[in-house]
Amino acid sequence: MLDAVTQLSASVGPTGSAFSATKVAPGALAAPATGLPQASFGDVMAEVAAKGLQNVKAAEATSIMGLQGKASVQQVVEAVLAAEQSLHTAIAVRDKVVAAYQEISRMAI
Repeated sequence: MLDAVTQLSASVGPTGSAFSATKVAPGALAAPATGLPQASFGDVMAEVAAKGLQNVKAAEATSIMGLQGKASVQQVVEAVLAAEQSLHTAIAVRDKVVAAYQEISRMAI
């Protein structure tokens, strides 16, 4: 049984979007007492994927602007680093999904 859940969070800073993973105890992600519906896992993953895609598109646009002389080297580097962070997050999520699938496939029926 899992002793903790990894929660992905995104925060927007001056250099773009940065993703981080933190461990939270089971049950800590329970629905808030406000009565508002809690987002499903699929909704959260779709949001993270959309933000990652948005970072990649912004990096491409900034890189093109840099080639045209409309953006500074620092802006291009910051945008590319944000896109790289998004790529690393996507790869980490993919690896966890594959590992979970492999673990499930090894279970005895």
